[in-house]
Amino acid sequence: MRIALDAMGTDRHPAVEVQGAVQALREIPGDFELILVGDRGRIEEELARVDDLPAGRLSVVHASQRIEPGEAPATAVRRKTDSSIVTGLVLEKEGSADAFVSAGSTGAVMAASLFLLRPLPGVARPAIATVLPTAADPVVMLDAGANVDSKPFHLLQFAHLGAIYAHDVLRRARPRVGLLNIGEEPEKGNELAVEAHQLLARSGLDFIGNVEGRDIITGVCDVVVTDGFVGNVLLKFYESVAGFFSRLVEREVARSGAKMDLQELFRFLDYTEYGGAPLLGVNGISIICHGGSPPQAIKNAIRVAIRAVETNMVDHVRRKLTGSMMDGNGEGAPQLGRIAEGA
Repeated sequence: MRIALDAMGTDRHPAVEVQGAVQALREIPGDFELILVGDRGRIEEELARVDDLPAGRLSVVHASQRIEPGEAPATAVRRKTDSSIVTGLVLEKEGSADAFVSAGSTGAVMAASLFLLRPLPGVARPAIATVLPTAADPVVMLDAGANVDSKPFHLLQFAHLGAIYAHDVLRRARPRVGLLNIGEEPEKGNELAVEAHQLLARSGLDFIGNVEGRDIITGVCDVVVTDGFVGNVLLKFYESVAGFFSRLVEREVARSGAKMDLQELFRFLDYTEYGGAPLLGVNGISIICHGGSPPQAIKNAIRVAIRAVETNMVDHVRRKLTGSMMDGNGEGAPQLGRIAEGA
């Protein structure tokens, strides 16, 4: 198994990627290799600092360009054909890699994945899936930002994609699917939510109905479905929770003089524990990480990629959705510029 890792994606590239790759090789069991994609000279400088580098399981593919966070994604993908993002996805497209992981520009990874890997037949809108901690088992939420404007049929597809991911990667035997809404009653919410509820109710999925924002953290379902606008807002809020509680508890501990071991609590809330967010619905495995990811997050994103390859997740999606998930208007994959320029 070969995983291509964009070595130029994080805010502290390539040091973070090299450290995360080395951690993955040392700590994740299994027969896999890593391909670091980016500026060869800078990557090899970082590798030279590593003691006892795992032999024979790590290689470097040079890419002379980097797509910066502020660049228009689709335009950058077209112009920077030797960027680490494009080069890494070309490796996957050509069969030299089985998956791609990047903490670079989310919009650029999404645009390049759509352009190079292409959406699977029958998938109208690929979606970003992200795993959120709950009081029970983690829940996968989608869409986390790929599609800010969605139709009811798109939410139905997101539910199918999320259920497959929960089954294959999170190991849920029969994933429970909930629709994020402002109330539990089927008639609650806007037109999108009401129509999506009707589609999900007859989808054949284990649909538990509407879930409110307060329900997510209790772990009432395995998959939460929403449009990319709401999903991205919820994701950013979730990412802020660990820092908020950390500051709050530290203040109270300092005030009271008590001693507390908070490491396990904050590890539970830490997004880096859950790896990257896959772009589901494309003909390949494309894992998107936070630009501020530390090595731990890179390592766990590689773990997610490995699990997706091991379970043949893309083939699972293809079998479930191909030829049966086009909407009544025959809408297919979105145009590259339309979906990515504003990402």
